Amino acid sequence: MFNLPQALKRLVIGKAMRSEELGETLLPKRVALPIFASDPLSSVAYATEEILLVLTVGGTAFLYLTPWIAAAVVALMAVVVLSYRQVVHAYPGGGGSYEVVTQNLGDRLGLVVAASLMVDYVMTVAVSVASGVDNIISAFPAIGDLRVPMACGFVALLAAVNLRGVRESGKAFAAPTYLFIFGIMLMVITGLLKTAFGHKPVASSAQYAILPTDHNGTLAGIALIMLGLKAFASGCTALTGVEAISNGVPAFRKPKSKNAATTLAAMGITAVVMFVGITALALITKVHKTNDTCQLVGYPGDCHTASQPTVIAQLAAAIFGGDHSFLFYFIQAVTALVLILAANTAFNGFPLLASILAQHSYLPRQFHTRGDRLAFSNGIIALAVVNILLLWGYKANVSNLIHLYILGVFTSFTLSQIGMVRHWNEVLGNESDPAVRARARRSRVINAFGACTTALVFVIVMATKFLEGAWLAVLAAIVLFTMMRGIRRHYDAVAEELTVDDPHAEAVRPSKVRGIVLVSKLHKATLRALGYAEAFRPDSLEALSVAVEKDDVEELRRQWNEFDIRVPLKVLDSPYREITKPVVAYVRSVRRTSPRDAVAVFIPEYVVGHWWEHLLHNQSALWLKSRLLFTPGVMVISVPWQLSSAPRADHPARRGPGSMRRGEPGGGQQEKRERIEAPENV
Repeated sequence: MFNLPQALKRLVIGKAMRSEELGETLLPKRVALPIFASDPLSSVAYATEEILLVLTVGGTAFLYLTPWIAAAVVALMAVVVLSYRQVVHAYPGGGGSYEVVTQNLGDRLGLVVAASLMVDYVMTVAVSVASGVDNIISAFPAIGDLRVPMACGFVALLAAVNLRGVRESGKAFAAPTYLFIFGIMLMVITGLLKTAFGHKPVASSAQYAILPTDHNGTLAGIALIMLGLKAFASGCTALTGVEAISNGVPAFRKPKSKNAATTLAAMGITAVVMFVGITALALITKVHKTNDTCQLVGYPGDCHTASQPTVIAQLAAAIFGGDHSFLFYFIQAVTALVLILAANTAFNGFPLLASILAQHSYLPRQFHTRGDRLAFSNGIIALAVVNILLLWGYKANVSNLIHLYILGVFTSFTLSQIGMVRHWNEVLGNESDPAVRARARRSRVINAFGACTTALVFVIVMATKFLEGAWLAVLAAIVLFTMMRGIRRHYDAVAEELTVDDPHAEAVRPSKVRGIVLVSKLHKATLRALGYAEAFRPDSLEALSVAVEKDDVEELRRQWNEFDIRVPLKVLDSPYREITKPVVAYVRSVRRTSPRDAVAVFIPEYVVGHWWEHLLHNQSALWLKSRLLFTPGVMVISVPWQLSSAPRADHPARRGPGSMRRGEPGGGQQEKRERIEAPENV
């Protein structure tokens, strides 16, 4: 029988893979780079822009700070990449910052890192997709009203591709990432060569002066320092996603640590070169970019509704001869594509981290389960759903989302480097080999310097972004931390409660088993339930019905006698026409009367083949089960009856058992029972 949902599932994610095929999904370096490094590589597309947006608060007076801020970002990138190379070699099992901090600083700080990283992964998807949509709108302003639907659609598409498996997503995203690198390098080299030969390109916004938001553009002293620090914090978005490679070491081919470290170095060098090139070109072409278009003096048209082109769009237009050239559209296309695909870093990092946390009982166990394509499907779906809600709530606006960003990055950076310092201290305390000790000392210096640097940046980010919206990221991390602690307490309590101390004492058999079959009407489903109940050979067996309608009860009793059903029938009064309460009260009274006896409740249920058929039948069986399951000593047994609409229904096998009559089974009695319709289940 054709199954439409299953067919659609196979169309989206492909055929299921066997567990032993997991090794075939491991990644070579050339595929791992676009998967795990697309986020930091693409961040250069808006890191320079974020610096300029902050500095233009004073008009053009403070743009001279741009090279110094860019240099600080580059230095920080180098420190972080070197530090994470130590993590990759020391902890090849994956988990990155979470694993390092948990092993060296304890479970609580490990959870702080995990919560921070999870928030940051969510924001990576939101900011990357929103920024990619911005670049598309820069090339095609007429579709600006479709910003939110486009962003949500891209998130859904990314989730679908990742559900096909890590290797599949790597193949899909490799070409756009390498084309982006090629396009940006081509733009940087072309722009620098034009400048060197006296044909300096000029951005379209260079002709506009910038109206300072402080109305005098004369910030000084502490205010100027804070402005510079805020611009530096915004530029640090270039570092987002650096930790993803250390989280995903198990996904690399052997030798895992070496391949991951090489990929990390390649990512760092490429990102630095592109970031420096874009920043240099932005200064050469005199790009003027503001949060408010009305700050641009002389801007034509309605500044309240107009949207400024991105820095990348302005550079491409200036260098390649206008915003209608082929190379302009090429740069816009690959930039928008890679920014959207940068979210793939989170779609790989988040499920891996969630899987490790689930393995440690900090998240529901379902996050550790691999899907049909051996990807952690539940983590992918959860990330997609949260981001669609976030993009819808924030209207896919990068300026609003960016303040929630990068906070988690520097929390994990700082704590992981402190954890690595402690790790090297333990190595030095236990190792006597001079060569190993020398490497440990060198690594400890790198990680100690990284810890101090990232801690300083964390303070700067908190001081400059907290009141602008970063407090929401802090709140989200606190909520996640509390939730994960609660989940762990639950799992620990369940494990303790289920632990067997004395197998002989725990495996006490009940004195008797009392069987109860719930009956609404006498039909085939009822007869099957009675037959199965008898097959269990309980010490006593009775049928139980509830008198909701007097005529129905009389008809049930008449049929019960007519067909010689040997199981005694008990009918409960229900003056308020309730079913669940009388049944639950009766079953509990049986338990109170004989506490050492077990009660087995058999419930006949229909199985239908179409979703709309569920709406045509009452759900009293579901309510009864949900109530009875909370009663100690009561076992609830569903006896299904597949209706003809149910897929792969076996019609001959649906006949009611013939062992219910007081006499021998005969054709006449069977025919009578077959004619009874099955109007409703319990």
